[in-house]
Amino acid sequence: MKIGAHVRDDDPLSAVAEREAEVLQFFLSDPQGWKAPKPHPHGEAIKESPVEVFIHSPYLINVASMNNRIRIPSRKNVTQHANGAAEIGAKGLVVHGGHVGSAEDVEEGLVNWRKLFEREQEKGGFAVPILIENTAGGDNAMTRDLDTIARLWDKIGEFGAGFCFDTCHAYAAGWDLTEAVKKVKAITGRIDLVHLNNSRDEFGSTRDRHANVVGGDGTIDPEVLAAVAAEAGAPVIVETPADGQAADIAYLRERVASA
Repeated sequence: MKIGAHVRDDDPLSAVAEREAEVLQFFLSDPQGWKAPKPHPHGEAIKESPVEVFIHSPYLINVASMNNRIRIPSRKNVTQHANGAAEIGAKGLVVHGGHVGSAEDVEEGLVNWRKLFEREQEKGGFAVPILIENTAGGDNAMTRDLDTIARLWDKIGEFGAGFCFDTCHAYAAGWDLTEAVKKVKAITGRIDLVHLNNSRDEFGSTRDRHANVVGGDGTIDPEVLAAVAAEAGAPVIVETPADGQAADIAYLRERVASA
């Protein structure tokens, strides 16, 4: 199992070396913007590196939205970032599940996800796998609750959609982490990537605030997190405060190897 971190965008390979990581994740453009990614200055080196690479899409993307001014650029941005990810040899593009408005029907948001895959399928499919990530809060979220994720997978599973499992988000959404991997795999048949983050807030808080796996102010037992990583059997990314990432990776490498 490969273990690594979400790192700075400008020189990700140097950041990986500092952390002794085997896998990395970063943004190709401003995570709070809509701009298409430009060729990465270290793109060829990243592509030739033995380090496994995943790209995280911008936070503004909300494929489920009923608002045309959000949904339409979201669809375009997913395709743009998938293409950019392919150019540097990435294994997948992580996209948050998104949500619909408080007075809107969740079913319509799920249909919008299907339309994204249908439209891209007509053009030959995405350049890299799309890994949909579970989220921490929002009453009308697509991927906060397991039953809604099941409904989403009924819509998009046939298109080969992947799943990114975030432990902080799951814990904040009230999932039992000792059962979560089994339940997710029963729904999706897969976990392609794990975001192994501790949580600064309590169980069921619906707040998305990451903490280091060890040595920080996390509320999740690190042993539980290590067990999730071992059971999931997928590449692991820590999206934790940078100063503690090397220690997080070392801890997980030791615990997962002995599991």
